[in-house]
Amino acid sequence: MPNMSLKKNPMPTQDPQKRRKNYCEVALGYTEEQAIDEAKRCLNCKNKPCMGGCPVKIYIPEFIAKVAEGDFEEAYNIISRSSSLPAVCGRVCPQESQCESKCVRGVKGEPVAIGRLERFVADRHNAQNVKEAQKPASNGHKVAVIGSGPSGLSCAGDLAKKGYKVTVFEALHLAGGVLVYGIPEFRLPKSIVQKEIDGLKALGVDFQTNVVVGKTLSIDELMDEYGYESVFIGSGAGLPKFMNIPGENLKGVYSANEFLTRINLMKAYRDDSSTPIFRAKEVVVVGGGNVAMDAARCARRLGGNVTIVYRRTENELPARKEEIEHAKEEGIVFKFLSSPIEIKGSEEGWVDGVVCQAMKLSEPDASGRARPVPIEGKTFEIKADAVIMALGTSPNPLIKSTTKGLETQKWGGIITDEHGLTSREGIYAGGDAVTGAATVILAMGAGKTAADAIDEYIKNKKN
Repeated sequence: MPNMSLKKNPMPTQDPQKRRKNYCEVALGYTEEQAIDEAKRCLNCKNKPCMGGCPVKIYIPEFIAKVAEGDFEEAYNIISRSSSLPAVCGRVCPQESQCESKCVRGVKGEPVAIGRLERFVADRHNAQNVKEAQKPASNGHKVAVIGSGPSGLSCAGDLAKKGYKVTVFEALHLAGGVLVYGIPEFRLPKSIVQKEIDGLKALGVDFQTNVVVGKTLSIDELMDEYGYESVFIGSGAGLPKFMNIPGENLKGVYSANEFLTRINLMKAYRDDSSTPIFRAKEVVVVGGGNVAMDAARCARRLGGNVTIVYRRTENELPARKEEIEHAKEEGIVFKFLSSPIEIKGSEEGWVDGVVCQAMKLSEPDASGRARPVPIEGKTFEIKADAVIMALGTSPNPLIKSTTKGLETQKWGGIITDEHGLTSREGIYAGGDAVTGAATVILAMGAGKTAADAIDEYIKNKKN
């Protein structure tokens, strides 16, 4: 019988008092019984509105119907037709603003928990399936992928399934891009990412780490000397932004990129780590997105009291609702309608506090959100010995500066058409390298689109 409950099955989680002292995954996942019960909430709508909100076009009602039947492996097969990273997407994609926002059940209650069901299906498959994916027959063509983040992995996986010999070039010593250096273990266990990468290796994808394209070798060399017929640029957006306020050069000021990389990739939170991390007592995190939540929750786990400073109100916070709730449960304080104007320093050159300007909301800005404006003469100070700037990122200019004829936006994003084609024949791009910092699933969608376009390009070129 269908489940007509207006509410989702709640996601089991670690107790907040325990989890804020460890890096184990916070969300524990559905049991089989919970997954089947939740799947039965799906109405299997004829026009499938949820699919319209999915950038990679997963066959959502079909996989959920299989979960409701208890046929979990077939549900996984259906998801895998569209997604190369289901266990990742089920954890970090903002389903509430994408597929779940289109769910008919959300009109008079909560939508079906599509993301939780995707995670359940992927985890169950990974736990029980021991057979490697079958390597497709080679079509004799080579493609290079720059960057092993979500767009690069998605593009590589789709091309490998079509028979291409794909080599992924990664600048860091581990594959995974932002999935390993940006997203904390308690949100996305690195074993999950590695499992997905191992699946791509089984399809024949080759990963070359410690290769900085633009420095170690160039895109032109890949095509002219190494015989790659096409290149996909999925190098992400790793260049951090700052506010350019007094005190940003003090000791104890981090970009969120550096802070999270030290913790997630280099495991600086461990006592045996060779990478240093400052265990601050009072931390201010500037920003309101998911990266700000990740940085704040990591700082909390290092033992600090953490305050998130955001210049708008809670209603405008761009972070996922679930991440905001988890941050609050873990004791993180939010200071809204506040914008730092100075970071104060001690005589030794360390952070000693943050001076903030009180703000109020005015008419909407270009983003459509209410515009924050200063309240004249109203400032205050927050105690701090560390500050983490989580203000967004932009693409690194290295590839642009070493690739002739590659057109970019003024802020650094690579210019492409709707298929991911850049201003250079045979060179495609997608994800944060094109859009600036965005979501994992949007990057994956761009990788899929480019993979299809590369396939068509090489087929037409061959003919």
